[in-house]
Amino acid sequence: MSDSGGFDLDEYLAHIGWEGERRAGLGTLRGVHLAHMRGIPFENLDALRRTAPSLELPDLMAKLVRGRRGGYCYEHNTLLATALRALGFGVTLLAARVVVGADRMESRPRTHMALLVEVPGDPQRYLADVGFGAIGGLLEPVPVVVGGEFEGAGRRHRFVQAPHGGPLELLVLQAHDGGGDGNGAWQPQYAFTLEPFEHVDFEVINWHIATNPRSPFTKGLFVQRVTPDRHLLLHGRVLTGTRSDGAVSERELTDEGEARRVLEVEFGIEAPDGMTLLT
Repeated sequence: MSDSGGFDLDEYLAHIGWEGERRAGLGTLRGVHLAHMRGIPFENLDALRRTAPSLELPDLMAKLVRGRRGGYCYEHNTLLATALRALGFGVTLLAARVVVGADRMESRPRTHMALLVEVPGDPQRYLADVGFGAIGGLLEPVPVVVGGEFEGAGRRHRFVQAPHGGPLELLVLQAHDGGGDGNGAWQPQYAFTLEPFEHVDFEVINWHIATNPRSPFTKGLFVQRVTPDRHLLLHGRVLTGTRSDGAVSERELTDEGEARRVLEVEFGIEAPDGMTLLT
């Protein structure tokens, strides 16, 4: 995507509730990232209908900003990338392999979009990602540095380097699953190299993920929302809430009516009329 036609920075920032500085500094990057995570839900309703959502800016504004909807990684991170560029940051699109639960990293294709962000005057580059639909995702961007641990809004992450057959360094984002009690473990989330990808690459990947019957996003409902004190996930019929202190609650939805009510009340999402939510 070569320009930001159809994107309204003022409207976007108002929607996510960001009232802070608009200077391209690290504080702005962290603040906008966290506000986006809390302001726009993750959902796969289009893919569940085997429809590839549009990644064009007017459509993203209509759906994620003006509509009672959310989106998945290509939508979220395209929107954030556009906002960050408008604020003066440098942004490179990255493609990653989601490795949560994988036996081998090589068994997963590169289907996830993440962002490499450059802050003016700062030699450090940062990984930003508001579209990873898992509790191990980033709430704030983290420096792309191997060998350290980073805390952001209560979540802990680090990068490790993994061997592979290519010429570029393969980085794995890991999340700590044990809070602050020291009893947890580091869990791999996704792996990536730093070569740039383009909008047109993600148009193809988006179509594949949203229409392929083997894609996890075409098989069942997947919705998440982040608030200051909990992570809420609806996966199929199961609604799981994980509080910041680690307490977990879980219940199973009974029917379509309850699913629609939960989407509206808990996630702020209005599902399309006539759509079957529970499979």
